[in-house]
Amino acid sequence: MSPGTTERNPMTQPPPAVEAVLRFVNTHTSGPRQLTERFTDARSMHAWLLENGLGTPDTPVSEADAVTAREFRDALITVLLAHAGDQETTPEELSQAEAYLGGIASRYPLVTVITASGASLTTAQSGVPGLFGTVLASITELAQAGLWDRLRACRHEPCHFCFYDRTRNSSAGFCGPRCGSQASMRAYRRRKKEQAASASA
Repeated sequence: MSPGTTERNPMTQPPPAVEAVLRFVNTHTSGPRQLTERFTDARSMHAWLLENGLGTPDTPVSEADAVTAREFRDALITVLLAHAGDQETTPEELSQAEAYLGGIASRYPLVTVITASGASLTTAQSGVPGLFGTVLASITELAQAGLWDRLRACRHEPCHFCFYDRTRNSSAGFCGPRCGSQASMRAYRRRKKEQAASASA
């Protein structure tokens, strides 16, 4: 570390790659936050790109791009639910998501940038392909830093809002206390219902 610089604490100061991924995955409708689906069609996706400084008025966005963005995002959310220990996410669903992400990675390859101080991955594309490549590069950076599994999706259905787990023991499964309480109450009611059904059988 150079003199005068401060070491980043990943618990309190996650790297910029975290924001790049969360900004993308949190484009879905999310329970308590009532987010609007941002990738409904080409027009809404183009508006999102402009709002986030990721495109220009001339950036081409097709209906197929919006479909790919939704599929890419939803596959990532499945993985982030697995990071959060979501028991509703089946091994089959996780396997399908991982396979889809492998296909995306092959369609939007990254390039290595080498400098005297190190090497990093980046995208050589612009527009929508550049967006997808940037998300992939950010994920790779987080994985190399041992932080990828700290990106999680709230286990509470239908929230699934994605967040960075800042806990010391990496134990967060919900985006906040409200979702945690609601999920606990739902689990309690389910257990009571199962117990009542067993007693009457």
